[in-house]
Amino acid sequence: MSWFRRQRPAPSEPPATDPLALVRAYHAASTHHQHRYAFGPGELDWDTQPDPFRRYIGAPSVELELVEPTDEPRYEPAFCAGEVTPAPLSARSIAQLFFDSLALSAAKRWGESRWYLRCNPSSGNLHPTEGWLISAGVEGLCDTAFVAHYAPRAHALEIRARISAEAWSELARGLGPGAVLVALSTIHWREAWKYGERAFRYCQHDVGHALGALAVAAAGLGWRAHVLDEVGADEVGALLGVSEQRGPFAEAPEVLVAIGPAPADGSPWRPRAPRVEALRAASTSPRVGLPNELSSGWVDWPAIDAIHAVTRKPRTERVHELGASPRLNSSAPEREPIALRRIVRSRRSAVAFDGRTGTTADALWQALARTTPREGAVLHDLAPFDPTVDLAVFVHRVQGLESGLYLHLRDPRRLARWRASSALARDATRVEEAGELSVWRLRSGDMRAHARAVSCHQEIAADGCFALAMLAEFDGPLEARGAWMYPRLFWECGWIGQMLYLEAEALGLRATGIGCFFDDALHALLGLGDTRFRSLYHFTVGGPVDDSRITSETPYAVRPGGHT
Repeated sequence: MSWFRRQRPAPSEPPATDPLALVRAYHAASTHHQHRYAFGPGELDWDTQPDPFRRYIGAPSVELELVEPTDEPRYEPAFCAGEVTPAPLSARSIAQLFFDSLALSAAKRWGESRWYLRCNPSSGNLHPTEGWLISAGVEGLCDTAFVAHYAPRAHALEIRARISAEAWSELARGLGPGAVLVALSTIHWREAWKYGERAFRYCQHDVGHALGALAVAAAGLGWRAHVLDEVGADEVGALLGVSEQRGPFAEAPEVLVAIGPAPADGSPWRPRAPRVEALRAASTSPRVGLPNELSSGWVDWPAIDAIHAVTRKPRTERVHELGASPRLNSSAPEREPIALRRIVRSRRSAVAFDGRTGTTADALWQALARTTPREGAVLHDLAPFDPTVDLAVFVHRVQGLESGLYLHLRDPRRLARWRASSALARDATRVEEAGELSVWRLRSGDMRAHARAVSCHQEIAADGCFALAMLAEFDGPLEARGAWMYPRLFWECGWIGQMLYLEAEALGLRATGIGCFFDDALHALLGLGDTRFRSLYHFTVGGPVDDSRITSETPYAVRPGGHT
C-alpha cells in the first residue's frame, strides 16, 4: 500500500503550556463563527476515507449470536429499578449487550452505494469509537478470563489476550458477581478526515452516545452500567493493549465501564474501580492480533494531538462526589407498551423534517424528564458525577406550550449561576405546567429563524417540533477537576442525545444531533456575558422526511468470514 501524509501548517502563535489554557485555546480555535468556520480540510479526499471497521488480524474471532428483538422487556419499565430480572452472564447475554449497543442496525443502499448504520450514532456516520470487553471466562466465548475487541461488522469478539483467574479476580473485586468490564477507545482520524480540528469535539460526543447505548442495552438485561472514572487513560490503554499503537490510526483509550446485575433492593449501583496493581497484573499477558490499516494516507492535525495529550485522564481517587443533585420523585407516565429493543434497533438520524408535524407539551416534558435524574431510574447510575449540562429549548410546534425559548435546568441548583451569567435568565419565569421539572421561559415568540441561524443555517433546526442547545457549566468543572474533565462534558451531551434519540422514536418522531453551530451566536442570543456556560451540542426532534431513493436492508444477511 502506498502511504502518504500531509502536514498542516504549525500555528502562528506559541502554544499554551498551562493545561487549562490549552483547553480554552483549543475550544476557541475549534469554534465555528458566522464569518468563518473552524479549520477543516476544505474538501474531502475520498481516496483516504477511513475504513469504519477496525479488525485485529491474527486474533481468534468468536462470532456472537444475532439476538433478534423481542417484545420484552418493555421500553419504560426497563429503565426503572427492579422491573427487569437480571440475566445471567452467558454468551447469549454478552451477544445481546453488544447487539443492542454497538452493533449494526441497518444496511442502506442508494444505487451502487451501500453503507451501514449502528445502534450508537456517530457524527457523519464515521464511527471513531471502538468497544472492548474484559470478562471472566464465559462458556461459548472463551474458557479463561479474557480481553476482547468487539468487531461490529462481524458481530464478533476478537480475543486479544487471556488473563489468569487470579488477575481477573483482582480486577473484579469491587464489581460484584456476574459483572464485566467494557472499555471504549477512539480513533481520531476517522472524524478528522472530514471535520478537521473540530473533530475532537465530535469524537467525544460519540463516546457519550456509546456510553448511553451501553447503559440502555444493560438495562434491557436487568443490568446497570457505571463509569469507573478513577482509572487513568494509560491504565485503560495498557489493559486493552493499545498503548503501543502510534500514528494516525492509533486508538486513544477513553473510559472503563462496569456493567453488571442491578442491586436487588433497587439502590444505586456504585462498583469500585480496580486497583492500580490489579490493572497492571491483567495488562502483562501477551496480546495477539495486529490492527488493520484504515487509510492509504492521512493529514496531521496538531491541534487534535495537543488537546488529546493534555486531556488524558490520570489516575485519581474519589474523583467525583455523587448524590447532591436533586432527583425527580414522580414515576414516568404510563404509555402504550413499546418493546425496548425495537426502539433501540429502529433508531435513525433524520436528514430533514417536514415543517408541519407537532407534538404535545406532555411529550416534551417526558423527553426532558428522560435526561433528568429521577429516583429509581437506572440509566442515571452511569454517570460518576452530578449533571453539568442544561438545555436551552427552542419550542416550535408543541401543542399546549407557547412558542419561544426555554431553559431546562437538569440541576435546579444552577439557577442562581444562570441568572448571574445570562441576561435572559435574569427575568425568566418558571413554567408551572412542567411540574417537577425546572423549566424557565426565557423569551416568547417564533424562534425558528433564531434556531436555524445559530445552527449553521440548517433548516432542520427550524422544521422540527423543538430544537435544543446543550450548555455545559464550563469554567467550574475544569477548574475543580482539571483539563481531563473537558471530554467528559461532551460525553454528558452525547448521553443526553442518546436518550433524546430513543424518546423521539418512542413518540413516533425522529431526531438528529447537530454538531455544526455558531457557538458565540448562541451565547449572544442567551445573553451570556462570560464563559461560565458554553454550548457543546445541538439537537432537534420532529417529523422526518424520508428519501424514497434509499432502501434499507438487513445488516447481517451475510457476515464476513475471517479478517478483511
